[in-house]
Amino acid sequence: MKPPSPRLAVRALILHEGRLLLVNAYAGRSDLWCAPGGGVERGVSLPDNLIREVHEETGLTVTVGEPCLVNEFHDPRSTFHQVDVYFRCHIAGGRLDPGWCDPEGVVTDRCFFTRAGLRAIRYKPDSLPEAAWGGSVLYDPLEPILR
Repeated sequence: MKPPSPRLAVRALILHEGRLLLVNAYAGRSDLWCAPGGGVERGVSLPDNLIREVHEETGLTVTVGEPCLVNEFHDPRSTFHQVDVYFRCHIAGGRLDPGWCDPEGVVTDRCFFTRAGLRAIRYKPDSLPEAAWGGSVLYDPLEPILR
């Protein structure tokens, strides 16, 4: 049997007052943090998918800018393989509300981190700081899902 095609997802790099917005990656199961976003729906543009995903996970409305990172990762012990396209985004409306509930129940925590603050947490992908605070477009080749 042929393994499934890689999953395509979009993620938002939202810098606000020099801090990067991250969300918990696996609610209640891991201390891993990642940029907000998620899987794309067929027939919907990548920016429109990202606007929806960011709102679901954070309650924020964003404008979507240019792509800045393509990251792919996999779980070597299974057939899981995902390609994430990261876009620079800006907050257009809303605020982080501790009472906000992700309708999918995946994200339970949201937090802004300074670049130095990232050293104290586990996050993915490894190139996240360079992508968020750098100016070029990056391609981050296949890496294991967890380190």
